[in-house]
Amino acid sequence: MSDRVAHVTAGGSGMGAAAAQKLAADGFAVGILSSSGKGEALGQELGGFGVTGSNQSSEDLKRLVDGAMARWGRIDVLVNSAGHGPRAPLLDITDAQWHAGLDTYLMNVVRSVRLVTPIMQAQRAGAIINISTAWAFEPSPMFPTSAVFRAGLAAYTKLFADTYAADNVRMNNVLPGWIDSLPATEERRQGVPMGRYGRTDEIAATIAFLASDGAAYITGQNLRVDGGLTRAI
Repeated sequence: MSDRVAHVTAGGSGMGAAAAQKLAADGFAVGILSSSGKGEALGQELGGFGVTGSNQSSEDLKRLVDGAMARWGRIDVLVNSAGHGPRAPLLDITDAQWHAGLDTYLMNVVRSVRLVTPIMQAQRAGAIINISTAWAFEPSPMFPTSAVFRAGLAAYTKLFADTYAADNVRMNNVLPGWIDSLPATEERRQGVPMGRYGRTDEIAATIAFLASDGAAYITGQNLRVDGGLTRAI
Protein backbone atom coordinates (compact mmCIF):
# COMPACT_ATOMS: atom_id res chain seq x y z
CA MET A 1 0.00 0.00 0.00
CA SER A 2 1.08 3.59 -0.64
CA ASP A 3 -0.04 6.60 1.36
CA ARG A 4 -0.77 8.72 -1.71
CA VAL A 5 -1.37 7.64 -5.29
CA ALA A 6 -1.73 9.76 -8.42
CA HIS A 7 -2.91 8.83 -11.92
CA VAL A 8 -1.92 10.86 -14.96
CA THR A 9 -3.52 10.26 -18.35
CA ALA A 10 -1.77 11.37 -21.56
CA GLY A 11 1.28 11.68 -19.33
CA GLY A 12 4.09 10.62 -21.65
CA SER A 13 5.32 14.11 -22.52
CA GLY A 14 4.64 17.82 -22.10
CA MET A 15 2.48 19.07 -19.25
CA GLY A 16 1.22 15.60 -18.33
CA ALA A 17 4.74 14.25 -17.89
CA ALA A 18 5.77 17.33 -15.90
CA ALA A 19 2.79 16.80 -13.60
CA ALA A 20 3.72 13.16 -13.04
CA GLN A 21 7.31 14.12 -12.22
CA LYS A 22 6.22 16.82 -9.78
CA LEU A 23 3.72 14.59 -8.01
CA ALA A 24 6.33 11.82 -7.71
CA ALA A 25 8.77 14.35 -6.24
CA ASP A 26 6.05 15.30 -3.73
CA GLY A 27 5.81 11.69 -2.58
CA PHE A 28 3.01 10.27 -4.69
CA ALA A 29 3.18 6.83 -6.22
CA VAL A 30 2.31 7.40 -9.87
CA GLY A 31 0.54 5.49 -12.62
CA ILE A 32 0.74 6.96 -16.12
CA LEU A 33 -1.21 6.28 -19.31
CA SER A 34 0.09 7.34 -22.72
CA SER A 35 -0.32 6.13 -26.27
CA SER A 36 3.35 6.51 -27.20
CA GLY A 37 4.93 4.18 -24.65
CA LYS A 38 6.74 7.13 -23.07
CA GLY A 39 4.31 7.11 -20.14
CA GLU A 40 5.01 3.47 -19.40
CA ALA A 41 8.76 4.20 -19.35
CA LEU A 42 8.32 7.33 -17.23
CA GLY A 43 6.10 5.54 -14.73
CA GLN A 44 8.75 2.90 -14.20
CA GLU A 45 11.48 5.54 -13.97
CA LEU A 46 9.50 7.30 -11.22
CA GLY A 47 9.08 4.09 -9.24
CA GLY A 48 5.48 3.51 -10.30
CA PHE A 49 4.07 1.95 -13.44
CA GLY A 50 2.58 2.88 -16.76
CA VAL A 51 0.16 1.61 -19.36
CA THR A 52 0.52 2.09 -23.09
CA GLY A 53 -2.95 2.88 -24.34
CA SER A 54 -5.42 5.62 -25.17
CA ASN A 55 -7.54 7.85 -22.96
CA GLN A 56 -10.18 7.38 -25.65
CA SER A 57 -10.46 3.72 -24.59
CA SER A 58 -12.35 2.85 -21.43
CA GLU A 59 -10.61 -0.53 -21.47
CA ASP A 60 -7.14 1.05 -21.45
CA LEU A 61 -8.12 3.45 -18.67
CA LYS A 62 -9.48 0.54 -16.67
CA ARG A 63 -6.13 -1.25 -17.01
CA LEU A 64 -4.49 1.77 -15.40
CA VAL A 65 -7.05 1.90 -12.59
CA ASP A 66 -6.89 -1.84 -11.97
CA GLY A 67 -3.09 -1.72 -11.95
CA ALA A 68 -3.04 1.01 -9.34
CA MET A 69 -5.60 -0.69 -7.13
CA ALA A 70 -3.70 -3.99 -7.31
CA ARG A 71 -0.41 -2.30 -6.39
CA TRP A 72 -1.50 0.37 -3.92
CA GLY A 73 -5.16 -0.11 -3.04
CA ARG A 74 -6.16 3.52 -3.57
CA ILE A 75 -6.19 6.50 -5.95
CA ASP A 76 -5.95 9.96 -4.41
CA VAL A 77 -5.32 12.19 -7.41
CA LEU A 78 -6.32 11.99 -11.07
CA VAL A 79 -4.73 14.33 -13.60
CA ASN A 80 -6.39 14.34 -17.00
CA SER A 81 -4.18 15.60 -19.78
CA ALA A 82 -4.97 15.37 -23.49
CA GLY A 83 -3.46 15.23 -26.92
CA HIS A 84 -4.30 17.55 -29.80
CA GLY A 85 -7.62 17.56 -31.59
CA PRO A 86 -8.58 18.73 -35.08
CA ARG A 87 -7.91 22.31 -36.17
CA ALA A 88 -9.44 23.94 -39.26
CA PRO A 89 -11.52 26.98 -40.24
CA LEU A 90 -14.78 26.71 -38.36
CA LEU A 91 -17.09 25.76 -41.23
CA ASP A 92 -14.52 23.38 -42.70
CA ILE A 93 -14.55 21.14 -39.62
CA THR A 94 -16.32 17.92 -40.57
CA ASP A 95 -18.72 15.96 -38.38
CA ALA A 96 -15.99 13.36 -37.87
CA GLN A 97 -13.55 16.04 -36.74
CA TRP A 98 -16.05 17.47 -34.27
CA HIS A 99 -16.54 13.99 -32.84
CA ALA A 100 -12.76 13.57 -32.63
CA GLY A 101 -12.55 16.84 -30.72
CA LEU A 102 -15.23 15.64 -28.32
CA ASP A 103 -13.26 12.44 -27.69
CA THR A 104 -9.99 14.34 -27.25
CA TYR A 105 -11.05 17.21 -25.01
CA LEU A 106 -14.13 16.15 -23.05
CA MET A 107 -14.75 12.41 -23.18
CA ASN A 108 -11.14 11.77 -22.07
CA VAL A 109 -12.17 13.26 -18.73
CA VAL A 110 -15.64 11.69 -18.59
CA ARG A 111 -14.26 8.18 -19.13
CA SER A 112 -11.53 8.33 -16.49
CA VAL A 113 -13.70 10.15 -13.94
CA ARG A 114 -16.39 7.50 -14.28
CA LEU A 115 -13.84 4.86 -13.23
CA VAL A 116 -12.03 6.74 -10.47
CA THR A 117 -14.82 8.60 -8.67
CA PRO A 118 -16.34 5.56 -6.91
CA ILE A 119 -12.89 4.75 -5.50
CA MET A 120 -12.48 8.29 -4.20
CA GLN A 121 -16.01 8.26 -2.76
CA ALA A 122 -15.20 5.10 -0.81
CA GLN A 123 -12.03 6.77 0.50
CA ARG A 124 -14.00 9.95 1.32
CA ALA A 125 -11.23 11.92 -0.37
CA GLY A 126 -9.87 12.65 -3.83
CA ALA A 127 -8.76 15.40 -6.17
CA ILE A 128 -9.23 15.50 -9.93
CA ILE A 129 -7.37 18.08 -12.00
CA ASN A 130 -8.05 18.52 -15.70
CA ILE A 131 -5.60 20.29 -18.00
CA SER A 132 -7.80 22.56 -20.10
CA THR A 133 -6.90 25.70 -22.05
CA ALA A 134 -6.75 29.46 -21.52
CA TRP A 135 -9.08 29.76 -24.54
CA ALA A 136 -11.98 27.88 -22.93
CA PHE A 137 -13.82 31.15 -22.18
CA GLU A 138 -12.17 33.45 -24.74
CA PRO A 139 -12.16 31.12 -27.75
CA SER A 140 -9.57 31.47 -30.47
CA PRO A 141 -10.11 30.37 -34.08
CA MET A 142 -6.68 28.74 -33.81
CA PHE A 143 -8.13 26.08 -31.50
CA PRO A 144 -11.80 25.67 -32.36
CA THR A 145 -12.53 22.13 -31.18
CA SER A 146 -10.45 22.64 -28.03
CA ALA A 147 -12.29 25.85 -27.13
CA VAL A 148 -15.75 24.42 -27.72
CA PHE A 149 -15.32 21.18 -25.82
CA ARG A 150 -13.28 22.66 -22.99
CA ALA A 151 -16.05 25.17 -22.42
CA GLY A 152 -18.16 22.04 -22.04
CA LEU A 153 -15.55 20.66 -19.65
CA ALA A 154 -16.01 23.73 -17.45
CA ALA A 155 -19.74 22.98 -17.23
CA TYR A 156 -19.06 19.31 -16.51
CA THR A 157 -16.61 20.31 -13.77
CA LYS A 158 -19.17 22.52 -12.05
CA LEU A 159 -21.79 19.79 -12.22
CA PHE A 160 -19.29 17.30 -10.79
CA ALA A 161 -18.36 19.66 -7.95
CA ASP A 162 -22.03 20.22 -7.09
CA THR A 163 -22.60 16.47 -6.96
CA TYR A 164 -19.48 15.13 -5.23
CA ALA A 165 -18.18 17.91 -2.99
CA ALA A 166 -20.11 16.39 -0.09
CA ASP A 167 -18.02 13.22 -0.56
CA ASN A 168 -14.84 15.31 -0.28
CA VAL A 169 -14.02 14.59 -3.94
CA ARG A 170 -12.89 17.75 -5.73
CA MET A 171 -12.49 18.66 -9.39
CA ASN A 172 -10.76 21.71 -10.85
CA ASN A 173 -9.40 22.76 -14.24
CA VAL A 174 -6.03 24.31 -15.01
CA LEU A 175 -6.12 26.66 -18.02
CA PRO A 176 -2.62 27.02 -19.51
CA GLY A 177 -1.76 29.71 -22.03
CA TRP A 178 1.32 29.56 -24.24
CA ILE A 179 3.57 26.94 -22.62
CA ASP A 180 7.11 25.95 -23.61
CA SER A 181 5.98 22.47 -24.68
CA LEU A 182 4.51 24.24 -27.74
CA PRO A 183 6.48 25.76 -30.64
CA ALA A 184 7.38 29.34 -29.74
CA THR A 185 6.75 32.38 -31.92
CA GLU A 186 7.69 35.97 -31.19
CA GLU A 187 4.19 37.21 -32.02
CA ARG A 188 2.64 34.96 -29.41
CA ARG A 189 5.27 35.85 -26.82
CA GLN A 190 4.63 39.56 -27.32
CA GLY A 191 0.92 39.01 -26.75
CA VAL A 192 1.53 37.79 -23.20
CA PRO A 193 1.63 40.58 -20.58
CA MET A 194 4.45 38.78 -18.75
CA GLY A 195 6.42 38.72 -22.00
CA ARG A 196 7.27 35.04 -22.03
CA TYR A 197 5.95 31.55 -22.51
CA GLY A 198 5.07 29.62 -19.36
CA ARG A 199 7.00 26.53 -18.38
CA THR A 200 5.66 23.01 -18.01
CA ASP A 201 7.03 22.93 -14.46
CA GLU A 202 4.86 25.96 -13.61
CA ILE A 203 1.77 24.10 -14.79
CA ALA A 204 2.93 21.06 -12.81
CA ALA A 205 3.34 23.17 -9.67
CA THR A 206 -0.22 24.48 -10.06
CA ILE A 207 -1.52 20.95 -10.48
CA ALA A 208 0.43 19.82 -7.42
CA PHE A 209 -1.11 22.63 -5.37
CA LEU A 210 -4.63 21.69 -6.45
CA ALA A 211 -3.83 18.10 -5.50
CA SER A 212 -2.60 19.12 -2.05
CA ASP A 213 -4.34 19.58 1.29
CA GLY A 214 -3.73 23.31 0.86
CA ALA A 215 -6.41 23.31 -1.84
CA ALA A 216 -8.89 21.28 0.21
CA TYR A 217 -11.57 24.01 -0.03
CA ILE A 218 -11.23 24.56 -3.80
CA THR A 219 -13.55 22.74 -6.19
CA GLY A 220 -15.42 23.49 -9.41
CA GLN A 221 -12.93 26.17 -10.46
CA ASN A 222 -11.04 27.12 -13.63
CA LEU A 223 -7.60 28.49 -12.80
CA ARG A 224 -5.84 30.45 -15.54
CA VAL A 225 -2.08 29.99 -15.72
CA ASP A 226 -1.34 32.15 -18.75
CA GLY A 227 0.83 35.12 -17.79
CA GLY A 228 -2.17 37.45 -17.94
CA LEU A 229 -3.05 36.54 -21.52
CA THR A 230 -6.81 36.21 -21.02
CA ARG A 231 -8.92 38.88 -19.41
CA ALA A 232 -12.37 37.50 -18.56
CA ILE A 233 -13.57 37.77 -14.98
